[in-house]
Amino acid sequence: MSINIKTPLTREDARKLKAGDSCLISGVIYTARDAAHKRLCELVKEGKELPLDMKDAIIYFVGPTPAKPSQAIGSAGPTTSYRMDAYSPTLIAEGQTGMIGKGKRGEEVIAAMKKHGAVYFGAIGGCGALLSKCIKKAEVIAYDDLGAEAIRRLEVEDFPVIVVIDSEGNNLYETGRQAYFASL
Repeated sequence: MSINIKTPLTREDARKLKAGDSCLISGVIYTARDAAHKRLCELVKEGKELPLDMKDAIIYFVGPTPAKPSQAIGSAGPTTSYRMDAYSPTLIAEGQTGMIGKGKRGEEVIAAMKKHGAVYFGAIGGCGALLSKCIKKAEVIAYDDLGAEAIRRLEVEDFPVIVVIDSEGNNLYETGRQAYFASL
């Protein structure tokens, strides 16, 4: 059974999610990869306004392909998340409550998630064409010069993810491996 999440994702709602929960996200999420994350963190450091409201926001680590006619977006599969590890703690402190990507996260990111009440969702890599069907609208809102890595505002419907790391630091990559080896 999947948990339906309607954005924005409050810290209170993020804290209710547990590692291993299957979720369907509907509402607004944002895209950003490492180049955009770097710019966002520079703005935070300089005390300047961000081009999006980070409060209760979910950021999807993706660089989508161009949309074909009648599509909101092209293929939109997750990118490897560790490239955002240097930036994620800053954005979590600014109010971000969710991240969507693939792969492990560093200890500093997990510590920030625990401190502030954020979660890390996994999306299935290699399924970008299928995931793009859950994206109903996409518009560039910042850093158009970055091309595929520009920040986009996405309207999604039933976007499938799984909670990989919850706000208590429980990590499905670790518990799943332990459960597998225990079953042998």
